[in-house]
Amino acid sequence: MKWLQVQRTSQLQGSVKINGSKNSSLALLAAACLADEPVRLLGIPNIADFRVVCQLGADMGLRVERDALGTVHIDPTRITQAYLDPKKSSLIRTGYYFIGSLLAKFGKVTLGYPGGDNFVSRPIDQHFKALKALGATITFHEDYYEVEAAQLKGTSIYFDTITYGATMNTMMAAVRATGTTVLYNAARDPELTDVANFLNAMGAKITGVGTDTIRIEGVASLSTCTHTVIPDRLIAGAFLMAPGVTGGSVTVQDVIPEHLSSCVAKLTEIGLHIEAGDTSMTSHSTGKLRATRMRTAMYPGFATDLQQPLTALLTQAPGKSIVSERIYPERFAHVQQLRRMGADIDVRSGVAFIKGGVPLKGALVHASDIRAGICLIMAGLAAEGTTTIMGVQHIERGYENVVDAFRSIGANIALMDSNEASETVDLSDAL
Repeated sequence: MKWLQVQRTSQLQGSVKINGSKNSSLALLAAACLADEPVRLLGIPNIADFRVVCQLGADMGLRVERDALGTVHIDPTRITQAYLDPKKSSLIRTGYYFIGSLLAKFGKVTLGYPGGDNFVSRPIDQHFKALKALGATITFHEDYYEVEAAQLKGTSIYFDTITYGATMNTMMAAVRATGTTVLYNAARDPELTDVANFLNAMGAKITGVGTDTIRIEGVASLSTCTHTVIPDRLIAGAFLMAPGVTGGSVTVQDVIPEHLSSCVAKLTEIGLHIEAGDTSMTSHSTGKLRATRMRTAMYPGFATDLQQPLTALLTQAPGKSIVSERIYPERFAHVQQLRRMGADIDVRSGVAFIKGGVPLKGALVHASDIRAGICLIMAGLAAEGTTTIMGVQHIERGYENVVDAFRSIGANIALMDSNEASETVDLSDAL
């Protein structure tokens, strides 16, 4: 069993390099299956979700290899069938991307229902709506479902709600459909643009990505290319918040500043000073935080994945802050854990009311998902005493080496292992 130990840390100082985007990377790995030749991806983080996707791919015949320099080589020419083991594919949310990438080639895809973060059940009705519009039929079973299509045909699709996952999945499915597909009310996330750029480099014809209307002209084949994944704006945003919790100054390197505009605007409002360069950003504590109101929204609004670390920051801002979760209203599992540390937070109907400025104390807590884990690390840096964080496996789904990353800016954090630790820790309360 592994856990994190976090000690109070003041005046974080230093810089941290931001890895490739988790959300882009998982979609890129699936999109590579559309190619008719091997492709190369640069900057793919070696996270737990990447390894799950590799296992899924290996079962189908997909060959994925990471060389000594970190370049990921993908050979889709050896895929023999599109059956994804339901148990494995249900370990992550993004297993459904393989529908879009494999359906046109194989005519039938079988996989389990989406899993991953356990903070809320993620609806996939817009995926099914779009796939049916393209000509697919869907058969539901207890633990898995099957999507079949003799031929995918381009059409116009209007999403009932802005949905990143369904936009990504449908865009991939439409790449090798016959005719033209137009997606209305599409998501605008940078990760969609990243995947579209990758597909276009292989010969796809996708325009309008980054707007709410995406046009895809189907093509018969896709060739080889080399592509570099964009940096992870969600990891970068959390590190920009960290000086507000502890004081000090933190620089995030290898980022695209315009991807963080809404985050920077809110942090500036709270009281942090942000400086942006071409590929780096520095967050300075001003020594004074202000309570605020925030609503999560689809890009370019404030990201739901930054709501949890922002909650940790707002526990340090005197006054009453209000955080409205409009994307996943049940995404507040971290609040109970923060309360264990002494935080004064009340949640009602998808809204958290935070009384900031209440001292935090180290406690035994559990990370229920990736972003909750980062929230608890940040809270631990501000708390008196030792904070012990269980659920490390959830953090490892999105962070390649979270301990080294936080240590690079001076955080007092360590990864403990029950097989190696000499001291005895009672972990039962967190389970």
